[in-house]
Amino acid sequence: MSTASPSADGRGSQPGREDRGPVRQELSDAERQERFTREALPYLDALYSAALRYTRNPADAEDLVQEAFAKAYAAFHQFRPGTNLRAWLYRILTNTYINAYRKEQRQPQQVSVDAASGEDGSFSLYDRVAETTSAPAEVEVLSRLTDEEVKHALADLPEQFRIAVYLADVEGFRYAEIAEIMDTPIGTVMSRLHRGRAALQRALYDYAKERGLVPAEASTTAGDTDR
Repeated sequence: MSTASPSADGRGSQPGREDRGPVRQELSDAERQERFTREALPYLDALYSAALRYTRNPADAEDLVQEAFAKAYAAFHQFRPGTNLRAWLYRILTNTYINAYRKEQRQPQQVSVDAASGEDGSFSLYDRVAETTSAPAEVEVLSRLTDEEVKHALADLPEQFRIAVYLADVEGFRYAEIAEIMDTPIGTVMSRLHRGRAALQRALYDYAKERGLVPAEASTTAGDTDR
């Protein structure tokens, strides 16, 4: 009878996920170092960007990435060649943040999802942007706004939504990959994305108005709604 190998974050492999089946590889120290340098280190900058979005502090982001890569290196013999290395590394980074760094800081305020999203059925930035473009509204908003504007809006989201929205809309992970990275059911991921995107669109509204993405009539209506 086979037993599941522990994952890099200390959890056992779970049935139904991409890490099912035997994953342990016999690697010499030289082989591990060579493969890790060649395959994993190219993701260093991308993971630092993610860590900065998570921690919102450059020094903490550097520490988080360093710890995550140390864990990834130690567990690299458990990674299955041919599967999604990028998602595997992001899962280690995300779990390291959730399990360690967040505990060392003040616990984030738990915000009601309804309050955070501001959803009252009367406002949708993306619906209004869709009136001015043939491209998907979410893509148009993120492509026309600057990185700093999006970064500030994302940073203001409650943590439970910020990570999901970042992984989906900035990094481009699919729902199943985000569920794997966050060790969360797909239904929970979809709910967080729905609420998080609703909160993000309200945070991006002023920026979108300045860029001319919102029709003038809709802009006036939205301003009246928010009063």
